[in-house]
Amino acid sequence: MVLLLVLGATLLSAYFHPGSEVNAERLFTISAINLSIEPGTNVTRDTNVTVRCQAIVSSTGQEALVREYTIYKDGNVVYTKTTSSSEDFLYPLPDARVSNSGKYKCKIDVQGTLMTSEAKKLTVKGLSNPVLHLNNGVVTEGEEVTVRCTAPGETGSIFFYFYDNAKEIHEERVNSNKAEAKLRFTSVGIHKVHCAYTVLVTPDSFKSEASNTVTVSVKELAITPVLEISPQNKIFEGDRLDILCTVRSSLRNSENTELYLTQGTKLLSIGITKVNHSMVALAKGPGLMFECRLKIGNVVKETTKTVSVTELFSVPTLTMSPVEVFQKEPMTLTCKSESVASERLNRQEVTYTLYPFGNPPIYINAGVFSGRALSNDFNYTCSAKAREIEKHSETLTVRPKVSVSTPKISVYGRAVLGQPIQILCQSDTGSLPINYTLWRDYEQLTTIIVQVRSQKALFTVNINKPEEINKYMCEARNGDKEVPPSKRLNATVTVPLAHPTLTVIPDLPEISEGDHLYLICGVKGTPPVTFKWYRVGSRQPLSTTTSDKNHKDYQIQALSKEHRGTYYCEAINHANNIVQSAEVKIEVRMALWKKALIGGMVLLVVAVLLLVACVMYFKSKRGKREAAAELSVKPSSPKSDDSLTVNLTHDTEVYNAATVRVNRAAVSVWSERKPEAANEEESSVVSNEPDVEYTEVVHPRSADPARVPLRKGTDTVYSELQNSPQGADDRHDYGSVEYAELNGEQPEISQNHPEVSSYQDLPVPVD
Repeated sequence: MVLLLVLGATLLSAYFHPGSEVNAERLFTISAINLSIEPGTNVTRDTNVTVRCQAIVSSTGQEALVREYTIYKDGNVVYTKTTSSSEDFLYPLPDARVSNSGKYKCKIDVQGTLMTSEAKKLTVKGLSNPVLHLNNGVVTEGEEVTVRCTAPGETGSIFFYFYDNAKEIHEERVNSNKAEAKLRFTSVGIHKVHCAYTVLVTPDSFKSEASNTVTVSVKELAITPVLEISPQNKIFEGDRLDILCTVRSSLRNSENTELYLTQGTKLLSIGITKVNHSMVALAKGPGLMFECRLKIGNVVKETTKTVSVTELFSVPTLTMSPVEVFQKEPMTLTCKSESVASERLNRQEVTYTLYPFGNPPIYINAGVFSGRALSNDFNYTCSAKAREIEKHSETLTVRPKVSVSTPKISVYGRAVLGQPIQILCQSDTGSLPINYTLWRDYEQLTTIIVQVRSQKALFTVNINKPEEINKYMCEARNGDKEVPPSKRLNATVTVPLAHPTLTVIPDLPEISEGDHLYLICGVKGTPPVTFKWYRVGSRQPLSTTTSDKNHKDYQIQALSKEHRGTYYCEAINHANNIVQSAEVKIEVRMALWKKALIGGMVLLVVAVLLLVACVMYFKSKRGKREAAAELSVKPSSPKSDDSLTVNLTHDTEVYNAATVRVNRAAVSVWSERKPEAANEEESSVVSNEPDVEYTEVVHPRSADPARVPLRKGTDTVYSELQNSPQGADDRHDYGSVEYAELNGEQPEISQNHPEVSSYQDLPVPVD
């Protein structure tokens, strides 16, 4: 049971741990691998260093598994070993050297299962001193010396350096601890030689101290070159020079010699033991330098001489008169050699020639040529010749000047009143430099010299009035030639804007709905002017327009209540000053047709109300007349229960008649009122009207119209009231009768009354 648990645990460990394997024969796992450097990672030279690789391998068997160890240094394999021992693997580095420095790591391989340790860096300090050996301490010029430099005990990639009197003369790279070289010394004397080396351990390098110093004595070789030149002094141009280059030697054998004769960079001749050359002497610079060079084996010797040659005549110079010349104007060119060797040459022997041929100017006398300047630039040269010696002058470029044209005057930029104004004066043609002068009327102000094409003649002025700009003019000169001045300056001066106004048409009190509104913005200043209209509360302008006039309008057609508000305008011109008008508040009245419509509606309502009132009034009067027709007036009878006399005032109006209840009289809708109304009428009668007389009213079946007297003014009016109006039944149930108030004037009633055919007929209305 325990064995099964162990096997299960091993299988699980092999499954879950990297680097573990399950072998058909044995089971194992690599738990860890560690690398250490003993006695430490920083040691000195000659220390015994051990790289220890410790691997922890667990297996099911008793015997150790076969394992392969690999040691890496800086990523390269330096050692590999296969062992079956379970002990730590050791990689010894006895007597460690600088070349052993680097990063080490260890890898283990157990039956194909790999695991690598972390890398550790080993640093070894200290190098051995190099040793120098020479095969010969005394040599002659050109003889070789064999030198050998050794770095005892060092390994790796090594650079060896050899020095002569502290100057490096040779470098050698080897993979061993010694290097050999052959040195050749060219200078005679004592030479002190030493060496040093550098061990290269990527990416670092370590340099040693200097070796011992060895002295080498170099003797001169008994052979020298000899240079001879004749004549030796007072050599003039045109003289014949003979140059000889030879070898002086005490050697028995000098067959391997080579001679070279040169003048500057020019090789004149080559030979073995002797070289000669003949030439005409020419004066060039401070003198003529010749060199004779001897080469024998690796030895090179040389000797030089400089010959001074006197000029017969100097190099000619070409000049022009006048110094500045205009196109097509006369000019003189002079070619002349300033110095002539009078002891050898007469000045008249020198002849001069102007180039190019066939082009003016023409020859006049010794070196003088005359002609006219061309229209364009032209190059001239001349030569001086005597005794087969010819010398050429430097090139003279004649640049004929172009007369300046009449200048033009203008404003540079914009002319703004109250600000500095720049005036430009410019000629279309003319050679530089040009002098431009600004004038105000006949007063000279200032001058500007234009030296280059990119320069402009700009003058700054100030004016107080726009018309002052016309007082300026300018002139241009580039020589003594007279040039007419420019015209007077004709330019527009921009006057800054001022006094902005906002005019409203129609006038403010008369603005109504539907009107065509004009907002006219006007300013004082120079157009063009850009106008902007604003409504207070909005950042964006209502309209923007540019005009060539000092005013512009903004129109609003068909005004409405929504256009009410406060308006203002802004204006700006080329003076870049913004001005703003005062704010104008606009109220929009109601349209006239709306007022007329409302008035018509009011009149219509009033007319309807009056009509209704009239209808009510006539109905009320008619009801009273019907009620009065039933009454019978008896002025002489005493008061009784069956009669009532009514007295009306002089305006024939019945004011607040009191309600009189009659026995057996019926209540009529024309006379019945509420008690409250009756009380109000009674109070009104008491305060304003005369007393009403009551008489007894009888109700006969027939009435005599003649008995009803009518009077004007305040006379009492009697009316007979029929017993039963509207054809009522003969049987009268007399009740109480109410009298209604009669308003308005009553016209006079005719005394001729129609006869009453029946008591049922209504009386004639009393107006």
